[in-house]
Amino acid sequence: MTRAFIPAPPTLVPSRTSPSTQSAPSASLRRPRAKQTLRCAFFASRIRSPSTPANSGASNTPGGNDSSSHSYHSSFSVHANANHSPMHSYHTSPIRIMFLISDTGGGHRASAQALSAAFEQLYPGRIKSMIVDFWTEIVGQPFDYFPEGYSFLAKNPPLWRAAWQYGRFPLTRRLTEEFANAVGNQNFRRALSAFRPHLIVSVHPLTQFIPLRVLRTLRTPPPFVTVCTDLGGAHPTWFHRDADLCFVPTDRVRQIALRCGLKHSQLRQFGLPVRPDFWQDAREKGAVKGQLRLVKEVPTVLVVGGGDGVGGVGRIAVSIADKVHSKLGASGAQLVVVCGKNEQLKQKLSGRSWPVSVQVKGFVNNMSEWMAASDLIVSKAGPGTIAEALIRGLPIVLSGFLPGQEAPNVEYVTQSGVGTFSRDPKIIARIVSDWVANPRLLEERSKRAKVLGRPNATYDIVREIAKLVQLEHTSGVSSGVSTVYEG
Repeated sequence: MTRAFIPAPPTLVPSRTSPSTQSAPSASLRRPRAKQTLRCAFFASRIRSPSTPANSGASNTPGGNDSSSHSYHSSFSVHANANHSPMHSYHTSPIRIMFLISDTGGGHRASAQALSAAFEQLYPGRIKSMIVDFWTEIVGQPFDYFPEGYSFLAKNPPLWRAAWQYGRFPLTRRLTEEFANAVGNQNFRRALSAFRPHLIVSVHPLTQFIPLRVLRTLRTPPPFVTVCTDLGGAHPTWFHRDADLCFVPTDRVRQIALRCGLKHSQLRQFGLPVRPDFWQDAREKGAVKGQLRLVKEVPTVLVVGGGDGVGGVGRIAVSIADKVHSKLGASGAQLVVVCGKNEQLKQKLSGRSWPVSVQVKGFVNNMSEWMAASDLIVSKAGPGTIAEALIRGLPIVLSGFLPGQEAPNVEYVTQSGVGTFSRDPKIIARIVSDWVANPRLLEERSKRAKVLGRPNATYDIVREIAKLVQLEHTSGVSSGVSTVYEG
């Protein structure tokens, strides 16, 4: 059962600076490894400073601008003290939302940015959001290695599988959580004191246990919401019984949440949050192809390597081009190869002589348009890419997955009848050429994909979250919630 909140944010100190919705921290704001001490001033400066661009390979979603005339920061720390009385003085201010992520892959920040953008679009001028990497910007050493560690493990699947299973085993997970809590508990309290959120939204499986443990010590804690961004399955760390609400994208994930102890009343199922470009219907395919300099009459195969350009993209693209040429001729299909941040791969493929028409791209900000112009997609089994491909009605050929985390996504795609899976570039090439040669099959799979697509999921999630802080029942920017930061 969710907690009830009344309008009345805590007393704040106004700072007459130009506020803005916060997104990813710039490189200059990240703390040097040699200086890991968290200071409230750091977060206060984040709140007051102009919005910084996303530092992620997954999304370029703007957060929007806050139209209020003040920004606020606190001048006292957060700690548990039952003897202190609540501070209920009223002040006109936007609702402050803290999004907790970790940049282990680009999908978590992309989801947080999508939610932040939807909040600003639905409730303009009434939201001040902050997206923070919990482990690097709050907890610090020795846990600030998570993003780099993720990249290393993602390139070494056996090690990733071992780490995944380590986190699933209750005893080892509990020991790790206790150590992390000993390191990060006080730092998170300082972060709360600095930003003083009315609402906390977790968009990562490892940003539940410390925040919720801290919130239990507050007299009237802000609502805590989890938005699960795994599609076919989910790690147990996503699901904490103390969360007010937990949003799941599929029936499969809902069942896992229930097995982990969550109640039906805590769960909401709308789909996966996706980037704003996918919230609207795509333009007519021929028009998009013309804009992207693709041949309108030729089928388009989109080969995606993710934000980091990993997953054997080069070998797959070469195999597809050769097979299409040998089976269907030079005009049998055209390829678009997205290399992400892998500049070396982009240069290598750009300098290659291709038997069919091929466009090689690096990191792109208009993935929605490339998907709208395509007839099928080849990608690793990342949940965000799958969700976006379904919205655009694309049949999917999955070329790889992270053991444990992404394996259920493969089952979700194959059992839904929208795609297939193979790691072998030659088999992938044969599948693609067969599909391209069979327009009726492509159309059938495309229809199934559109049925599964959830373009309104981001809006639906945000509207449901907004009920916790009464945004659905107020006007102007004077609404808030009663949240007690004791000190």
